[in-house]
Amino acid sequence: MSEAIMPFGRPVYVMLKPVGARCNLRCDYCYYLGRGLHEGAVMNEALLEEFIRQYLEAQTVPQVLFTWHGGEPLLRGIDFYRKALELQRKYGKGRQIDNCLQTNGTLLNDEWCRFFHDNHFLIGISIDGTQAMHDGHRGDSSRNGEGTGFRGRSWHEVMRGIGLLKRYGVEWNAMATVNAANVGSPVEFYRFFRQIGCEFLQFTPVVEVSRRCDVSWRNEDSPRCEMSDESITAEEWGRFLCAVYDEWVREDVGRVFVQLFDATLANWCGVAPGVCSMAPTCGQAAVMEADGSVYSCDHFVSPAYRLGNIRQQEAGGRQSTLVSGQQPTLSSLLYSERQQQFGQSKFTSLPQQCRECRWLFACNGECPKNRIAVDCYGNPGLNWLCGGYRQFFSHVAADMDFMKSEIDAGRAPANIMRANLKK
Repeated sequence: MSEAIMPFGRPVYVMLKPVGARCNLRCDYCYYLGRGLHEGAVMNEALLEEFIRQYLEAQTVPQVLFTWHGGEPLLRGIDFYRKALELQRKYGKGRQIDNCLQTNGTLLNDEWCRFFHDNHFLIGISIDGTQAMHDGHRGDSSRNGEGTGFRGRSWHEVMRGIGLLKRYGVEWNAMATVNAANVGSPVEFYRFFRQIGCEFLQFTPVVEVSRRCDVSWRNEDSPRCEMSDESITAEEWGRFLCAVYDEWVREDVGRVFVQLFDATLANWCGVAPGVCSMAPTCGQAAVMEADGSVYSCDHFVSPAYRLGNIRQQEAGGRQSTLVSGQQPTLSSLLYSERQQQFGQSKFTSLPQQCRECRWLFACNGECPKNRIAVDCYGNPGLNWLCGGYRQFFSHVAADMDFMKSEIDAGRAPANIMRANLKK
């Protein structure tokens, strides 16, 4: 395939994992645990330079975002990121370059926060709510041995890290999982984030199987998945979303930005939702592990979704190629037919119930990783949380219609708060 043909007329994103799955915490619901992939890898500076050069060359727009993830990316050390900024300047050619980094917050100190402030990093903090909600599943493996399930200190250390970010004026947002420990307390959950001054909040429902099973369910004899203890049900998800939304829409529209609510309104208005899980197709957000291996998505880091490796030689001297004799680049992997098929399959693999659903425009089947249920016709591929989303969309439909009409008229969607007061 010619690299001159670029199907993305927009930025492409590759989440970079400098230490792979390594982490100083061992959260019960972590989807990296037990995979055995890239757990000991650490990215060297030579590979970092190759990635930055190729990533910038792959972009078709002047604004470029670097996303640093893990595991826990701070384990790579601050000098690694100083080198990254040097290389961004070297290969940037005048582009506007921004950096965001997702951390559990426990390793933050004054030096890190000065660095993030001075270099305009956006920091995402992983925190699940109050101490009881957070420490219920986010264990500290560094203090009591790998995998022992230590509890009790992680939340306090995260809150200390948030305090440092605030002190140094670092822009930050929160990423929370919704799991068995907090799904039953949605109002308390939301008010906690509002209380600590969080203005940008995204939450991710925990949907994980507790044992290997046939998640394709291609025949009636396929076993149904046994879900992990941390996972939530569709009914719980629906109640949680409705309760959080009711709290948010009362007085926080335009003040607190909740990613899922923003994405829902975007889909209502017929514009890109800004998050791949709610878009019709995906595939524009790949991930590169610490050894240079590139995968279709962070939720699909497995051999079946490995696109290739940007290094010239892989372990054991094996050449990484797309075509015999052709060295793959990051661009060729991102624009490959295989990756395009991965992205399109988000739509083409939708089961009949989804295609007939009145809310398809709003969720687009959500993330494929959660499509482990059977639809009402017996077809595989229904989202585990489908019933919850349907409850949520029905609950917010009138408000979304109102906010869309305000936007169409050139007015602020936050007017919904005044409108609701008049009811």
